Amino acid sequence: MSSASIYEARDIVRRYGSVTALEGANFDVRPGEISALIGDNGAGKSTLVRILAGAEQPDDGSILFEGAPIALANPADARSRGIETVFQDLALANHLDPIQNLYLGRELMKPGIMGRLGFMQRSKMRDHGVEAFAGLGATVRNFSGSVTGMSGGQRQAIAVARAATWASKVIFLDEPTAALGVVQTKGVLDLVRRIRDTGLAVVLITHSMPQVLEVADRVHVLRHGKRVAVYQADQTNVEELVGAMTGALDGREAA
Repeated sequence: MSSASIYEARDIVRRYGSVTALEGANFDVRPGEISALIGDNGAGKSTLVRILAGAEQPDDGSILFEGAPIALANPADARSRGIETVFQDLALANHLDPIQNLYLGRELMKPGIMGRLGFMQRSKMRDHGVEAFAGLGATVRNFSGSVTGMSGGQRQAIAVARAATWASKVIFLDEPTAALGVVQTKGVLDLVRRIRDTGLAVVLITHSMPQVLEVADRVHVLRHGKRVAVYQADQTNVEELVGAMTGALDGREAA
């Protein structure tokens, strides 16, 4: 795991009318690391993630990618840099199968006039898709049926695996286990670890402190629109994290 940050937010400000969602927020993530982003409701987590995903623009502050300042006009700008995000709604097309969802918006077209007429390389997409799911250990068994009837864990695994397939630098996961049972949660967390082990920087947004301590390398705490603490996950505990979130304890910055 590199100690150099690949993606940073510095002094980010975001206002909605008279409401300030982010007030000088900082954040950074490193390759081959799972960074947990935690905070109470209204702390600014989702706003910060939307900004770093290109879905919103900050009112002030700067974003650095691989050490250089960048501006993201939209999510496509982030994706072009290898940054993918899985939001809570998953953004799956329910009527499509897992392979079609994997390639949604990135379909492989046949060469020449056939591609211009809309014909896709379906066999190649299926072969590569099955390989991608298997390589990440995603628990997907049915590749031909629509995702509508699949379990929450399988749907989540498809969304996470899709993001991991196309991400080359950073992947954001917003509450990936919020609606899952124990077994499904374990499967998704195992998948998150495997993604981290490929060298990607993973950002995990969650309310589950046990999950944070189980999988994260570092923990960033937001409170009232600011990052108030950074902890090494193996050097903290639930009580300390909750104290930093609520203001009961002073946080500490980690190296």
